[in-house]
Amino acid sequence: MWDGLRERKLGVRILLGVFVGAIGISMLLYLVPGQTDTTVAGTEVVAQVGDQAITVYEVQTQLSRIATGGQISPSILPLYTQQIVQQLIYKKSLELEAERLGMAITPAEHAERLRQLVPAAYSGDTFIGMERYANEVMTRFQLDVPQFEALVKEGLLEQKFQQMVTDGIGVTEQEVKEEFRRRNEKIKIDYLVIKPDDLQARIQPSEAELAAHFESNKAKYTVPERRTVKYATAEFTQLAQNAKITEDDLKLNYQSNIDRYKLEDRAHVAHILFKTVGKTDAEVAEIRKKAEDVLARAKRGQNFADLARQYSEDTTKENGGDLNWINRGQTVPEFEAAAFTLPKGAISDLVKTQYGFHIIKVIDREMARTQPLEEVKGAIEEQLRQQRAQQLGETLSAQIADEIRRGGRAPIEELASKFSLKTGEARLVEANQPLPELGNAEGLSDIIFRLRPGDLSPPVQTDRGYVVFSVTDIQPSRPATLADVHDTVLSDYRREETVKLAKTRAEELSKRLKAGEKLASAARPLGFEGKTSALFSRTESVPDIGNVRPLSAAFTLPAGQAGDPVLVGANWVVYRVLQHDPVDETQFASQQKTIETELLQQKRQTAYELFRAALEARLRREGKIRVNEENIKRLATPLSS
Repeated sequence: MWDGLRERKLGVRILLGVFVGAIGISMLLYLVPGQTDTTVAGTEVVAQVGDQAITVYEVQTQLSRIATGGQISPSILPLYTQQIVQQLIYKKSLELEAERLGMAITPAEHAERLRQLVPAAYSGDTFIGMERYANEVMTRFQLDVPQFEALVKEGLLEQKFQQMVTDGIGVTEQEVKEEFRRRNEKIKIDYLVIKPDDLQARIQPSEAELAAHFESNKAKYTVPERRTVKYATAEFTQLAQNAKITEDDLKLNYQSNIDRYKLEDRAHVAHILFKTVGKTDAEVAEIRKKAEDVLARAKRGQNFADLARQYSEDTTKENGGDLNWINRGQTVPEFEAAAFTLPKGAISDLVKTQYGFHIIKVIDREMARTQPLEEVKGAIEEQLRQQRAQQLGETLSAQIADEIRRGGRAPIEELASKFSLKTGEARLVEANQPLPELGNAEGLSDIIFRLRPGDLSPPVQTDRGYVVFSVTDIQPSRPATLADVHDTVLSDYRREETVKLAKTRAEELSKRLKAGEKLASAARPLGFEGKTSALFSRTESVPDIGNVRPLSAAFTLPAGQAGDPVLVGANWVVYRVLQHDPVDETQFASQQKTIETELLQQKRQTAYELFRAALEARLRREGKIRVNEENIKRLATPLSS
């Protein structure tokens, strides 16, 4: 199934693949010295390479295909547009370079690759016909034949250039050995992580310091526009209470949905699991003996839940082995056979499944049956009340909207009285501030901040009902006073000062470690606690630090030497190297092939990316690549804007 899905989306993936790879080097192309971009005019031309134009239509077509595949969103449209243009420029640059070098894809090469990609196009050596071939290409790749064959030809040409650029590249045994040692070298460190967040309590500024900070940053502190609104609501809960549900309504709904109330056989079970996955026969025999001992204790009346918490290896052990209710078909056959044959309260013998040995207790059993109306009447009535509340709300909303259109700027109290609405007031509401008493609705804040004082909003549906607003007061945005934003200023001051303090403390501790002081004695007076790591390699993590890539310098220091403080994320790390673990050279042979392959791939990728950058840089200098930035900008602008 998954192979089929992958094939059907390959057309989109081809389009994505040909330009996503350009992301990693697109900036490099603009940093190569000596480039002199020129522009090209024309409302339908995005760029020109040699005498070949890249049109707006070409870019739009690729964007449309990608969007159809669900691979694009408006927020990243500019990035995708730039990368499509970049890849189209590169594709035509390759064609231009191939023409200069006399390089071409032969019909035989093209046909062979097509046959490899669409083997169903041939029955033996006989072509199945263009119509069936086109259907096969569309089904598997979501492309028509010309699009598909053009992409295949482009791929073959790029492959030839890759071979030309990278075939002479190799990896020496010395390089492989150096990389092996780099990957397998391990060190142990004493370290201390200084987190600015942990230093907040140490920053206790005076009011004078806060005032000075506020004055220095006054421009960033404002009091936003605030509005006071009156509102009138019709809540679904009240509408539901007013809804009249008759006995006939309940019976009709029950009969119309009778299948919902048919219950299958089900059993409420608990179990104790002794896992045997991956165990030897001898280990399985020992596990069986342990399971039989626990089984005997359970059958003698020992508390089953306590035994499960002590011995079970299943995730349900903390709940006393309770699996809750299970239906037929939810568990493996051996487990199901025991669960649905034992009477209520019974404990099984050992049950062997693919997971191990189970001891099963049937807590309760229910046979297949149809729930009677009396049993489900309450749930049906609640469901009908919710439906009627929704219908009543829609009708009431329409009536209120008509009244607002006729009455204009009538007081909201009159509207509330006429339609029996609840009223309330929200004071000093800010934009995007939630109003939990009214419920959630998209754009609620926008409606409030578009109203003029005295106007009535149309009814707005929230998850709690319908609401109408009237703005009674507007306080415009203004520069804040310190009293307005005191807590915010305090938080900002502490955040800035803790960042400075963390760096200062890290530098102080590092100097003391480099002078020979032990980490524990240097850290304790400052209220910090040092730690000692386990041995770790360059690719591993250390508690509180995380990925150790920022500590790469530690691997070059001798044992006993402290390094400079290292900023890891927002935290500072101070450390001393304790030990270098010798690399186990006997492991070289087992890793050699993998390392060699990865190094070769890295070298070839780097070489080809440099070739791509150099080719475009040369063509730009020669004036053979010209772009229309205005058309690119237009393509990269979402239509909604």
